[in-house]
Amino acid sequence: MNDIRWPTFITITAALCTALFLAIVLSGGPTPTSAAIGIDSNRASFGICFGPDRYTCVVDGDTIWFEGRKIRIADINTPEISKPGCAAEERLGQKAKTRLLTLLNEGSFSLQSIDRDQDQYGRDLRIITRDGESLSEVLVAEGLAERWQGYRRNWC
Repeated sequence: MNDIRWPTFITITAALCTALFLAIVLSGGPTPTSAAIGIDSNRASFGICFGPDRYTCVVDGDTIWFEGRKIRIADINTPEISKPGCAAEERLGQKAKTRLLTLLNEGSFSLQSIDRDQDQYGRDLRIITRDGESLSEVLVAEGLAERWQGYRRNWC
């Protein structure tokens, strides 16, 4: 086996370090940790919204108030409870609202922006995640919501 001389060793090591550095920089840098990007930094005690004073509460299965901001959950649609098309839709909407309340109160969460900040009603559009997963997926899996398709469906 050939012995590598120190000048050669230093040159090879420097070249490898430079290549590694360039690979990291050109790829956008190292992936930040959860702590570094503040994942799941929100936590609150949610209740059901009643009356005109709303700060941190659940309106229905896809709308909440959080710290005084009205938020429409952007990645789902749930049955209506304020103007349902039928009694079955209202019952399912009430279940979605109660389940969302439980999910929000289970721990910290994040609010992720989408391609537009607000809907036509002035509600902030956000996806609610915990540990990088959308809480909406639970509602969809349980049959209490559908993935947002750009329009509201008839639940009756």
